[in-house]
Amino acid sequence: MALIGFIGMGNMGSAIMKGLLSHGFAAEELLFTDADARLCERVTLETGVAHTLDNRECAGQVKYLVLAVKPQYYAGVLKEIRPAGCPGQIVISIAPGKTLAYLQEELGDERRYVRAMPNTPALLGEGMTGVSYDSAAFTDEEKEMLSRFFCSFGKMKLVEERLMDAVACASGSSPAYVYMFIEALADGAVKCGLSRKDAYEMVAQTVLGSAKMVLETGKHPGELKDMVCSPGGTTIAAVEALEQWGFRNSIMKATDACYDRCRSI
Repeated sequence: MALIGFIGMGNMGSAIMKGLLSHGFAAEELLFTDADARLCERVTLETGVAHTLDNRECAGQVKYLVLAVKPQYYAGVLKEIRPAGCPGQIVISIAPGKTLAYLQEELGDERRYVRAMPNTPALLGEGMTGVSYDSAAFTDEEKEMLSRFFCSFGKMKLVEERLMDAVACASGSSPAYVYMFIEALADGAVKCGLSRKDAYEMVAQTVLGSAKMVLETGKHPGELKDMVCSPGGTTIAAVEALEQWGFRNSIMKATDACYDRCRSI
């Protein structure tokens, strides 16, 4: 019997599994399955982690079961694995919109459930994951195991379940907006004469450094912005243009759209 199993081995599933392998989990402790048999063979060859082509078999052989499939496939997968699994099994869902109550209704009371929202920087061990579960239902050892699990591919923060859709807005979906910002700013720099390669490197490093300034100085983002904006200077002129074209409002509207979509899944 393995310790942790994965149903689904897409970007998030593979990122999490690679994080576990790089943080002291042995290949023998893991098991996975995916609908793509060729993908399964490739992942096993690359990682040494065994696979099965049967969701029910995977669910029946692990204590911690990670549901790493897209939300539209949940109903079918949950129906398939409901008869499998041992009492007390811990099911970890990483899909937006799938509540703890939904999981319990579909899979029954004998299992326990964790709802999480990771993001794609987990691929580099720099993920941010919001996590929610009923702490009274877990032992201290299991809580420690969950912390070790989520911290293997980045950072985690425990939140109330009612805030999980907001987590999707803050960190789950937002890498896409950041990539769009990097692309747009690099395009502007290329228009001004920089090479594409140099523009991407300069902009990406600036985003990375700016994020570290927020995390490590503890200063409000507005204060850090003001530190760059000299009176009558180039930066404040650019900030004025961003405000004229609705930069902040567009981000907040994107958040609204993301939140509404989470609520409707």
